[in-house]
Amino acid sequence: MKIAVLANDRQWKEMDTAYEQVDFYRIESMENIKPDVDACLLLKGELKTNFHWTPKPVFVNAVCTTLKEMDAVPNVVRINGWNGFLARNTWEVAGAINKPVQDILKALGKETIKVPDEPGFVSARIIAMIINEAYFALEENVSTTEAIDIAMKLGTNYPHGPFEWAALIGVNKIFTLLQKMSIQDKRYLPAPLLKAAITA
Repeated sequence: MKIAVLANDRQWKEMDTAYEQVDFYRIESMENIKPDVDACLLLKGELKTNFHWTPKPVFVNAVCTTLKEMDAVPNVVRINGWNGFLARNTWEVAGAINKPVQDILKALGKETIKVPDEPGFVSARIIAMIINEAYFALEENVSTTEAIDIAMKLGTNYPHGPFEWAALIGVNKIFTLLQKMSIQDKRYLPAPLLKAAITA
């Protein structure tokens, strides 16, 4: 099985490429995809094309953009390709999980949770909200970034504190997701300090 992977360095490192059944090859752009691939993992950036050019399964990193917004064809599924999420054993997937998609996920050793085609999936929404609340707490001088990170890791057994997550994922991605979700629900409004962190 041959899978083309468009990824940044961190995403490529997170992808465990030591599978007996899978031959990964890294590409720099979608123009480098060979016609004999069995699937594409397009992780770099937030891709918004509709992928009419291939009938093969396409896994696209689209945390904020829905399949409906992309006008995506049925062979496209959304995953959370943010830094820190690809290495997980379970992937949240939005889209049609048909036999070819199941075969690819099985070859990758990934369990799946099917989620609605909505911005943020489930885990990204939760992490974004935790990060946002941490920025509100920082703004209110509750504590320091270091102390908040330590408290969250010790108190909840999270692998990262909220500010560590923000640095790993990228503050701009967190802000973009919160801003998009706040259109429907004002509780997702980004903290002013989070917005300021983008330009800092």
